[in-house]
Amino acid sequence: MPALLLSPLLLLSAAPAFADKLRDGERHWSFRKRSRPEVPRATDPADRGWVRTSVDAFVLQRLRQDGLRPAPEADRATLVRRLSFDLTGLPPAPAEVAAFVNDPSPDAYERLVERLLASPHYGEQWGRHWLDVVRYAETEGFEYDRQHPGAWRYRDYVFRSFAQDRPFDRFVQEQLAGDELAPEDRDCQVAAGFHRIGPVRRNAGNSEVAFSRNEVLTEMTDAVGAVFLGLTVGCARCHDHKFDDFPQADYYRLQAFLAAAQEHDVVLATAEAQAEWKARTNQVKEEIKKLKESLPGLDGEGRKRAEQRLREMEHSLPPPLPTIHSVRDVEAERTAVHVLRRGDPDRKGNPVGPRAPGALLPQGTPELAPDTRNPRTLLARWITDPENPLTARVLANRVWQYHFGRGLVETANDFGVNGSRPSHPELLDYLANELVANGWQLKPLHRMILLSRTYRQASQNPDPAAAIGKDPANRLLWRFSRRRLEAEEVRDAMLGVSGELNLKGGGPSVVVPVDKDLVGLLYTPAQWTVTEDEAEHRRRSAYLLAKRNLRLPFAEVFDQPDRLTSCPRRESSTHALQALELLNGKTSNRLADAFARRLEREAGSDRGAQVELAYRLAAGRAPSAKEKELAVRFLTRQPLREFALVVFNLNAFLYVD
Repeated sequence: MPALLLSPLLLLSAAPAFADKLRDGERHWSFRKRSRPEVPRATDPADRGWVRTSVDAFVLQRLRQDGLRPAPEADRATLVRRLSFDLTGLPPAPAEVAAFVNDPSPDAYERLVERLLASPHYGEQWGRHWLDVVRYAETEGFEYDRQHPGAWRYRDYVFRSFAQDRPFDRFVQEQLAGDELAPEDRDCQVAAGFHRIGPVRRNAGNSEVAFSRNEVLTEMTDAVGAVFLGLTVGCARCHDHKFDDFPQADYYRLQAFLAAAQEHDVVLATAEAQAEWKARTNQVKEEIKKLKESLPGLDGEGRKRAEQRLREMEHSLPPPLPTIHSVRDVEAERTAVHVLRRGDPDRKGNPVGPRAPGALLPQGTPELAPDTRNPRTLLARWITDPENPLTARVLANRVWQYHFGRGLVETANDFGVNGSRPSHPELLDYLANELVANGWQLKPLHRMILLSRTYRQASQNPDPAAAIGKDPANRLLWRFSRRRLEAEEVRDAMLGVSGELNLKGGGPSVVVPVDKDLVGLLYTPAQWTVTEDEAEHRRRSAYLLAKRNLRLPFAEVFDQPDRLTSCPRRESSTHALQALELLNGKTSNRLADAFARRLEREAGSDRGAQVELAYRLAAGRAPSAKEKELAVRFLTRQPLREFALVVFNLNAFLYVD
């Protein structure tokens, strides 16, 4: 693959140096150059003993300022379960818990962190977070919700990138401009599919009418702003931004970087295979057309036989050819970008060329020519410039958020004036600087956080009254905030503890059975063709088809995002439908049967042993004496599969301390 760096001269000419002062006064904090804070030095011997990494020094300084003290360290069983779900999204096996709990080595925790960071499931878990942010789905949404059969390759690219700890600047550049940087490189072609995974409104299948093209460019531009810069640039589509120093013209200048990008599916089949596929597809489509034309003249039994035959023909269409879902620049079709009055494509204002947001550039920085070659490469270079004050801050904040449940900046996609201010601004800049200094790799940042005392705190503080009175939301981190498992983690954990989980990674997405009523709501039932191999149905949730117009009910009730816009942070709601799904849902009942069979198989017929094993599998610990007593008593009146179903509903299973 060719080198990814441009010459400094070209970079300088394309994206002028970042400015420190705004013409009308001081810049908003996130637009300023990152500070270079010194790591605070603890004066008290007890404080010095508490600090394990630089993270602790910043956190402890703020706690002391507010008269707070941190919680003690969590017990080992809690830590191994916390780390396992955090880094892999899966529960630890009882043997893994026991090995860590009983390991007397002084570096046992450090070795556990390294093992989990090296796990192939780390890439799946942290890649899944990224898929939330980039609004990943494999279908277009809206009425037609057309599926892109090659979109799963982007998902696998993301998982590989995280597993390999691909430098984030390269990761960003490949997604924004992979097709420009290395047109023949498969990974780069797949990465550029970032621009194709958002929702697309089709007008009778024609994406080239003005409104549709404008909608496509708008969606792409909004995603770039939210995902990489943490800015609500979409607010400036119709008028100057109401809060940030982001005029409407800057929105369209940013859009101009994307104006030449057009949809491009790279077919991976041979010419012979393509010809054969086309011939067979045309034949079936011709038969479908004739059947549809005959329907108005039929009634009764004849019409019934003709829906049935039509369904059979739709299912007999040959599967799509293997493709890479990507984009490419087509100069002849480059969209002329104008400032649109009120965002209306029929009310064109002044034409504009590509340019980064003026709030981050010296006053008077000119636009680039509208026909600038490889415009997205220049945009990617500007976004990943180490001096860009936003990109590293936004990423460091996202990493912190997924470890602690809340970012140092709570509004992870809005670093603007209307977003929240950082709880620990010096720590945020320190983490961002360390990220860049370590070559934009995430695993060193993980280590700094995971090895800290701050991360290893218990979720209960011995002095909660004083702490809650001063900091009820725990923004100052005087304890670890427990969290509920996310939708995918709940399902994967149920599969895991029941012994049903298929850990196969990668490949085309899996379509699992759902209620016929849900399938009937789709544009055509053929859009939900269940995967034949039932073993595939038990794979991790990250590999299930991500369809915009049909979310699995189980995932929806546990707050899986709708994939229409970037999801910076998942909600964690609590409501009756969750309990109803876990008690009455097909997934939970089927897996409760499997869980009961496993308990009988591995623990025998002894009720106490079954309860002991159930808790060690589901909660990562032994049951308390009271829990064991209640469970054994329950089993004298109810079958084992009912107990297994109850375990799936326990807070000890659904929450991570």
